[in-house]
Formats: sequence, structure tokens, C-alpha cells
Amino acid sequence: MVSLILLVFLVHVAIYIVNTLAASTIDNLLWLLYLRLPTPFLKDARKQQELKRDIVQLKREMNATSSQDEFAKWAKLKRRHDKGLEEYEVMNRSVGAQKASFERKVKTARWLSTNGFKIFLQFYYSKSPMFDLPPGWLPYPVEWVLSFPRAPLGTVSIQVWGSVCATVISLTGDVVTVVVQKIAQPAKQAQAVPAGEPKKEL
Repeated sequence: MVSLILLVFLVHVAIYIVNTLAASTIDNLLWLLYLRLPTPFLKDARKQQELKRDIVQLKREMNATSSQDEFAKWAKLKRRHDKGLEEYEVMNRSVGAQKASFERKVKTARWLSTNGFKIFLQFYYSKSPMFDLPPGWLPYPVEWVLSFPRAPLGTVSIQVWGSVCATVISLTGDVVTVVVQKIAQPAKQAQAVPAGEPKKEL
């Protein structure tokens, strides 16, 4: 079984990764997976895509048709395009509302599985020491702060350990980001401007 010290650290790693790197990616991926499930919403999503394809096709046909030379054909395409666009906008609002509701649920589930789990651990293990400090190694006020709020004096509480983990992970993430950006930047080399060709004398 994973020790509590390591579990708290891994929870903070997961929180950092999800919140700083992958939150929107996870939301979009789950939305795409949800669109493929046999739900009542699947029909609306497919209809929206069909309407979008039809509107694009009608727009192309309108652009390829002269409004002066073939006015009757152009006007018919314009009516169909406008009607399809109106249906698409209604469907798009409906799909947008469903997507917003889905994203709220995903964000709630993500928060409960990361920050919510962290809060649960801090509450449940509030009296459990993460590890003991050597006796007499630190002055009383420092020991009291490290054991805050409910861990035994002379130990490190889960709240303090979690704060240390979060700070170290955040700083490490910042350092890695800077290093990756430096490596990824193309080396700026000064390029010599070639001199113009000498003019030929007549």
C-alpha cells in the first residue's frame, strides 16, 4: 500500500498537472468521447454537423452562381442557405447549452477527484503525523507551526506536508517550463546579408 506521505505528494502532482497543463485538454477529450456515446444528445450533435456541412455547401454553390446572370437559381440557394443557417443557429445554441452543462459536471468531478480528495485526506488524517522531528532539534514555536493544526507536537502535519509538496511541485514545474522553452527556442544566429552582385560594365 502507498504510504500517506507519498499519497499526499502524488495527489499534489496530479492537481498541478490537471490544473496547469491538461484541464482544457481533458475537458475537450471527454466531450469528444461523450459525443460518440449512444446518448439522446448524439442525434442533436449529428444534426448540427449535417446542417453545418449543408450550409458550407450552399455557400459554395452561391459563390459559384452569378447573382445577375442566374438570379432565380441564386435566390433559391440564398433562401435555402438562410433557412439552414437559422436552423443551425438554433441547434448551435442548444448544443452550446448542453456542452456548457457537460463541462460544469466535468469540472465538478475533476475538482472532487483532485482538490476534494486532498481536503478529505487533510481532514481525515489531521491528527496523524507525516513523520517525527528529532527531539530538541527545533525551537518550540517552529515545532508548533510544523504540527499545526492538530498533529502531535514534534511532528509534521499533513497540512504542512501538503503545502511543502505543492510549493516544491510548483517551483519544479516553473523550472522545467523555463528549461524546455530555452531548449525549444531556435538559436538566433546573425545571418550575413549577401552583397549585391557587382554591376557589369558595358
